[in-house]
Amino acid sequence: MTGVEHPVIRTPDQRIRVFVSSTLRELAEERDAVRSAIERLRLAPVMFELGARPHPPRDLYRSYLAQSDVFVGIYGDSYGWVAPGEDVSGLEDEYNLAPRAMPKLIYVKDTDTRDDRLKTLIARIQADDTAAYLHFTDARDLEDQVAADLATLLAERFDQSRRPEPTTASEISLAARVPEPYTETIGREGELAEIRALLAGGLHRVVSLIGPGGIGKSRLAIEAAHANGDLFPDGVYFVPLEGVLEPGLLLPTIAYILGIRDTGAAALEERIAQAIGDRHVLIVLDNFEQIVDEAPVLVRLYTLAPRACFLVTSRTVLRIRGERVFEVEVLDTPAPEMPATLAQAAASSACALFAERAAAALPGFELTPENAADVVEICRRLDGLPLAIELAAAKIRLLTPHDVAERLGQSLPLLSTSVRDLPERHRTMRATIDWSVGLLTQEQRTMLEDLGVFAARFSLEAVEGVGAGRSWGDQAIETLAALIDASLVQRVESEGRSVFSLLAIVREYALGVLEARDGATAMRVAHADYYLGLVRRIAPRLHGAEQIDAVAELGLELPNLRAAARHLIQEDRLDDAGDFAWTMLPYWWICGYFADVALWMDELLDKSLPITPRTRAVAIFFPLWAELWQRPSDQVVEGLGEAVRLFRESGDRDAAAMALAAKASTRLQFPDLDEAVARAELDEAIATLHELGDRWAEALAVVVRAQLGMVRRDIPEAMRHLDRAVAIADAADDAFTRVVAGNNRARLRFLLGERDEAEKEFLLTLTLAVRLHFVDGATYGLEGMCAIAASHGEAWRAGALAAVAATIRETTGIYDIEGFAVHLEPLETVRAADPDSVAAGERAGREMGLAEAIAIALPDDADLRQTVPSW
Repeated sequence: MTGVEHPVIRTPDQRIRVFVSSTLRELAEERDAVRSAIERLRLAPVMFELGARPHPPRDLYRSYLAQSDVFVGIYGDSYGWVAPGEDVSGLEDEYNLAPRAMPKLIYVKDTDTRDDRLKTLIARIQADDTAAYLHFTDARDLEDQVAADLATLLAERFDQSRRPEPTTASEISLAARVPEPYTETIGREGELAEIRALLAGGLHRVVSLIGPGGIGKSRLAIEAAHANGDLFPDGVYFVPLEGVLEPGLLLPTIAYILGIRDTGAAALEERIAQAIGDRHVLIVLDNFEQIVDEAPVLVRLYTLAPRACFLVTSRTVLRIRGERVFEVEVLDTPAPEMPATLAQAAASSACALFAERAAAALPGFELTPENAADVVEICRRLDGLPLAIELAAAKIRLLTPHDVAERLGQSLPLLSTSVRDLPERHRTMRATIDWSVGLLTQEQRTMLEDLGVFAARFSLEAVEGVGAGRSWGDQAIETLAALIDASLVQRVESEGRSVFSLLAIVREYALGVLEARDGATAMRVAHADYYLGLVRRIAPRLHGAEQIDAVAELGLELPNLRAAARHLIQEDRLDDAGDFAWTMLPYWWICGYFADVALWMDELLDKSLPITPRTRAVAIFFPLWAELWQRPSDQVVEGLGEAVRLFRESGDRDAAAMALAAKASTRLQFPDLDEAVARAELDEAIATLHELGDRWAEALAVVVRAQLGMVRRDIPEAMRHLDRAVAIADAADDAFTRVVAGNNRARLRFLLGERDEAEKEFLLTLTLAVRLHFVDGATYGLEGMCAIAASHGEAWRAGALAAVAATIRETTGIYDIEGFAVHLEPLETVRAADPDSVAAGERAGREMGLAEAIAIALPDDADLRQTVPSW
């Protein structure tokens, strides 16, 4: 190609990345407007939620810009702060770093009070023939203008990206590009050569880089991907999995990175394999340890795409066929018996890393005869751990190598011996963190310690929520930015939002210090209050049409929800804890977390502190729930009766009716069932719930009423009640109650010989259960489809589905109501006719994931498949 090569701009469906540059506080409303405009076109905004920073991280900006496709600048009054030692603000720095060939849309707000330096920058932009310069008056005007301009830009450039077929796999999606490292990789030449040999040999379909956090697995994988592109002429893809917390999201994430739209016309796994075809490609899967149970998916993918190779980073071995494990080691340090000379330091990769990172913090730093011994000492004390070395090197801006070595010499031995129960490398990391934290300001140290109350990841909104009244509360964004700069807090993208996290060892350290200074109580209360408020806002959507989305939102917050419940109990806010537990009842049920709640409620009662009758009723109810199904007894009936009494005493008629229905459910499992008592309890509960308009609980109670009809062998009565339960669920557009009622009705239809109707019902409930991530409902759906397959004589399919369902029950502890397993009798019938095929199916099923089992359960019906996402 000759002449100027324009960037290839792709269709909105392929998620163009739009980098947005602006100051933060001044233009907060405008930033929200631009985000809305970008997302309106189904593009992906790349926005630093911390704004243009006072210390411009040029390498980080350059990395993000390198992976973006359009630059949008928003300018108002402020030029931004110029930090000491810097020539320009972060705002100008971002513009300077934007590639010349990148399309630039610049929006300038009409104002009479603009900073002089910003006027100078704008004048330079006006002279830039690669930038479109436009004015706006307010945020609403800006949103419409940005949306229109981006649409025009896409239309103008669309023809440049149109080709009959992608000539390489790397052209399928912009998102697939391997990140550009924003710092130099040090001391991994040998490992890179070994990895190249493994990839080039063709014997290993999965090469797993294994090691603890902070040892450099991701960086090594990125360098290997860049270095071995010649071995994979059809493309190299990079799939970040750090924000993928559920195994079922692996295939959708890979599909997104490859630019594949899941239309439902075929299983997503097949579509991915079809897209790769016979191309010789490398797919890098970074941070796989979070979804390691989904590793067998890789075997199925490379079986369908025989020339695909996977390079995986993980803290744990995948243990799948075709895996070659590569242990990532620490960087080498001069041997203890060798003199700490400049030559020894120069030959050490650990010392070289320290020197390179120190030079980034203090330009001009280099290894010299004078500092070599101190650098060697630092790296030896840090055991060659890359993360620890980088934390130490960042302090060179303030301290000399001698000071760093001296301080480490004083702090590391003391701290290391105080935690002798930890492995040696972990002791070193703990001591390094303590020393690193000691160089923060008081507000920064306080925030870091306060963040220890969070579990896993947390949002900026959560940080601001718990920061009210704290010393850092008014400067939450700036203080958080400083912790990110110090490498003590990490910022990542998760589910399209910015979230933050502490490494596990940093969180452990922070919480320990917080407790030592008696600050833990206040922070646990603040944390609990924030998430209690969050739950109260989301909980109403757990019933009805928004249920699936609400469950997903709460799922993102689950670790912190669990932490909040424990904080409430730990701080003796027992009535709030009871309300928290009851408000979340549909979520606990759908996701199978009753055991957690029962444990909290037992702890609540063990406190022996004054609580309201309603709280005591809640605390009694949850531990009895499991007993109801697993060990029904007179004691359970008596306990639920007490819960009913206490709910009524507190004035909560809705909860009393639900507990009354649970009491009747217990009676149904007695061999000497008193039908009249059970019927009276259920009819009363149903009438109350209907009067109160609680369709969610009413549908579930009507299902129990149908089960009473089945116990009485009054099939018409049972079917009548199940029809009513389904109608109530449909009217409420509630997926959970539709699955429960539908599985019960499908089972009865199957037993009555209505196989076609039963199959349709099982398929619908399976579909809804998958969308809801309702494992129990999906398992019953799989067992129902096993019964259907067996009735059709499909021995292998029936065996496979039965094995998958059994494995799910074994691994998740889902309780199966005795007599509800509709598939067992037809499975044994088909086994008698074709034992080998059933056994083969069972062997295959034991190796399957849920997504593959669902694909087997569904018929070859494109319309139906289109409604079922991968799980």
